[in-house]
Parts: sequence; structure tokens; C-alpha cells
Amino acid sequence: MSDTFFLDGEPIPFSPGQTLIQAASAAGKYIPHLCWHPDFGAHGSCRLCIVRCGGREVAACTTLAAAGLEVENASAELDAARRTLLQLLFVEGNHFCPACEKSGDCLLQSTAYRLGMRDPHFEHFYPDRPLDASHPDVLIDFNRCILCELCVRASRDIDGKDVFAIAGRGAQAHLVVGAPSGRLADTAFAASDRAAGVCPVGAILRKRVGFATPIGARACDLEQADGCTGAAAALEKGR
Repeated sequence: MSDTFFLDGEPIPFSPGQTLIQAASAAGKYIPHLCWHPDFGAHGSCRLCIVRCGGREVAACTTLAAAGLEVENASAELDAARRTLLQLLFVEGNHFCPACEKSGDCLLQSTAYRLGMRDPHFEHFYPDRPLDASHPDVLIDFNRCILCELCVRASRDIDGKDVFAIAGRGAQAHLVVGAPSGRLADTAFAASDRAAGVCPVGAILRKRVGFATPIGARACDLEQADGCTGAAAALEKGR
């Protein structure tokens, strides 16, 4: 048995315990997101999935669906707030899409296209974080990490290795590798691990496969006709 709530006036069925974004995704409806993934529990860190219901803005990934609930997702006001969040993410890291191996298959990039982000607006931070290329098969560019914790959850909950963690708080929060040396090569990490392919941006990359998919065949390229709205689903299937 399932009840329904209303997403932009359209009835969406849900089962008890499902969140708004889980039910919407199952119904083929898109709510912008970065840190949420259908295979993992909600984290609620990026706030891209903000929707309005009950007179206030809430995160769709952590809010349980309720019968008869009226949820607003597609509005100019909400998209403006989401664009601001995206702009902050772009300037807080080094996200230079034309030179990034993840370009065309990047959820951050495709969401920016979808929401019409045309410029960074804010001043770039230009962080100078290390690049860890110590592992024979995978490299980490810490400059691109958006602190979604997907690699943390994948390594802990699926791979059973606890390779990654987030250290620090607030503006000092950053991704760390669970080895005394801080080097990925000194862990049990493998290129076949789920954590190796779950990153929604270009922070964790498998070596020797960069730019293997030609322009025109990448997840976001295939969705150009509708502004990359289906890129999220396509990228999640490949992660």
C-alpha cells in the first residue's frame, strides 16, 4: 500500500519511510541534488535538494513523505537559491571544467547547466590542496572535493574499509585518507571499490581512463536537449 503527496501539484506515490527525494526519484521526477545517492542513506550536506512545504524550506533528502503534503520544487525562487549554492561550491574549490577529466560526466557541472548557472559570481578561493597520485590505479584531487561524503559512506558501508573521512569543522572541513601517512597507496583501497566510482565530481579519478568517452557520448552530452535534467540518473547508474 502507498499514499501520495503532491510535488508541484502532481501526485507522487510513496511507501512508509521514504523521503521526498526517494519517492520523487522512483516516480521519475527530478529534484536537484549532489550529496544524495539512491544507494546510500541521506547526508543532507549540500542543500541543493531544498523544497518548500508546510510554509518552510526543507531538504528533500531528509524529509519524510507524508500523505497529502504539498511540496514545491520547480520555482524560480528555489532555483535562484540553488544557483547560489552551486556558485559557492565552484569558487570554494578548483573546478575548471574544460581541463577536468570528469567534464561531461560530472554531477556538479550538469546541475549547474540544468539550473542556468552562467558565472561564479563570487570571488574564487583558489585553494592549494595536495594531489595524491600515490596509488597505482586511482588519484585524488582534493581541490575538487565538495564534502558530499559519498566516498566516506561507500568505503564504510559497502567496501568495509573506512578509507576516507572528513576532518575539521566549518571552513576547515576537508577530506582525509585513513592512513598514518595520509597517502592512498598506504591503505587497502582498490580501483574496484565502490568508493572509487561514487564521487559526483572530479575529486577521485581512476587512472589511465581519462577522456576515454568522446564528447557527444558523455552522460551530460546525451541530455543536452533538456538541459541535462536526466544526467543525474545516468551518472548514478554508472557509480
